[in-house]
Amino acid sequence: MIIGYNTNGLSNHNAKDGLELLAKTGYRSVAITIDHGWLSPRDPAADVQVQQFKHFLEQHNISSVIETGARFLLNPESKHSPTLLDPDPHQSQKRIDFIKYCIDVGIELGSDCVSIWSGIKPKDLSFDSAMDRLVENLETVLRYAESRGIDIGFEPEPGMLIDTTGRYERLTHLLDSPRMKMTLDIGHLFCLSEIPIANYIEKWADRIVNVHIEDMKSGVHEHLMFGDGQIHFPPVIESLNRCGYRGGLHVELSRHSHDAANVVRQSYEFLNPIIQDVLANDNPL
Repeated sequence: MIIGYNTNGLSNHNAKDGLELLAKTGYRSVAITIDHGWLSPRDPAADVQVQQFKHFLEQHNISSVIETGARFLLNPESKHSPTLLDPDPHQSQKRIDFIKYCIDVGIELGSDCVSIWSGIKPKDLSFDSAMDRLVENLETVLRYAESRGIDIGFEPEPGMLIDTTGRYERLTHLLDSPRMKMTLDIGHLFCLSEIPIANYIEKWADRIVNVHIEDMKSGVHEHLMFGDGQIHFPPVIESLNRCGYRGGLHVELSRHSHDAANVVRQSYEFLNPIIQDVLANDNPL
């Protein structure tokens, strides 16, 4: 596996400076959150920027995944809106169109996957009705992913309709697509008491195409700097290695952008020795 960083933690950097910071520090993967200044579909120069990103990633031998979780890109007045669960089909179509755009960007950059989530359940919908709406819209997304040849990394997210891997499993029973994979967030597992974490990694090993990592406390969905939470990380890295995961281990600290220059370095210095120790004692399944 390789150490990566999510650009949602570089919101105070322009794209060029942010990518150069990651490359200089030693990161070999980047989770690109499409956002203002970062390949936004609203930017008339987006096509040019995609080619600049592609050149940079190839030049520095950095892999990528595409993230779709920008807070206010699609609606400046409502965080993460619209979603695949929006009661207005014209609004949910905006999310579908955005994901399709992200798929196109991912294809151009040679990205490993496009990472998405469900959104929060609307208050006026029952769980089953929300699942039906999600499945209908996801089928559209997955058909497009299949036609373009890229995986969708669906992420269980605390507070959203699909919050746990258990609900993710229920979702997979309603969808039939080889492109329906998983983005696994280590902190989310710990937050929602899906422990031991290694057990869940091994259960979903065949579907994991993207990993987010940060520290966290039990029951509190707050992404924390390593050492500020309660997660013991060596068994997590050991489990990913045993299962043969070779993708990016993407640090996700979106609320640390104000101190990104230090957090980027400190995160790498925390994770790299653990990974090197695990690889030195490599004993894959």
